[in-house]
Amino acid sequence: MISNKAKAHIALLSVNMIYGANYLIAKGLMPDKIGASALVFLRISGATLLFFILKFFVKEQAQKKDIPRLALCGLLGVATNQFFSMNGLSLTSPVDAAIIVTAMPIFTVIISYFLLKEPLTLSRVLGICIGGGGAVLLIYLGNSGLGTGSLKGNIFIGLNALSFAFYLVLVKPLMQKYKPITVIIWTFFFGFIFMFPFCIGQLLETDFNSYKTTNWISLCYVIIGPTFLAYLLNMFALQFVKPTVSSSYIYVQPAVAMLLVAGIAYFIIDSQYKGDITIAKLLCCSLIFIGVYLISSNSSLKWLRKK
Repeated sequence: MISNKAKAHIALLSVNMIYGANYLIAKGLMPDKIGASALVFLRISGATLLFFILKFFVKEQAQKKDIPRLALCGLLGVATNQFFSMNGLSLTSPVDAAIIVTAMPIFTVIISYFLLKEPLTLSRVLGICIGGGGAVLLIYLGNSGLGTGSLKGNIFIGLNALSFAFYLVLVKPLMQKYKPITVIIWTFFFGFIFMFPFCIGQLLETDFNSYKTTNWISLCYVIIGPTFLAYLLNMFALQFVKPTVSSSYIYVQPAVAMLLVAGIAYFIIDSQYKGDITIAKLLCCSLIFIGVYLISSNSSLKWLRKK
């Protein structure tokens, strides 16, 4: 029988594999087929609708005293996160975006230390260093020919990582009090409200008549995969693991993005990329997974523990 904690780790791995693929799929839609803000509107509104359908099967109400925290979670974890994520991705390369978000575990560990009083263990620090080092080396080895990033786009992706790190820490107490669907309904409801005035204009300018079947499939993936399913799985996992553990799985994303880019290059783009998956890159992926393990392990070595 699989334990709930093991299920949580499987869910987190699935979430970040979905996110890793999303960098390539969403980038394929922007900006030619849809603007970044318009895509944010469809992601949030589409996922909100799906979550409200699930709400019919869960009878639970949030207490009034928790509404401000739920609103803040909606602002940081949905509206701000999605806005900077898609707008940043539209300006930079998919692999650059995947590597920049690996700063999230660092943000989460620091925020958790101050807000949740979670101790910084030696294993977490080592995990951040090893996993982050593997991710940085991975982008260094595979950046050739993958396009150029931009300072503005990279800053947006960094703000995306920071806002989601705050969200992971702030939402944890709510996950211990309510069922996941209750929390996620409220966060997406508030996220939709905060997002609406900034994104509706670009959506109205989108020409959906030019869409091909592949564009519609990509759009459905972006709405259902990294929005609906990913948030749902992440909420489930946060019931059984700490925010620092959840954020550590971010290191999986650049590995998935890199492998997908290399795979597409191998089969579709050009023969010059046929040797893109190398032993060195596979070793980098190993470092990433070692980093995830160290951050998620229960080490008894405490570092900078607050008395």
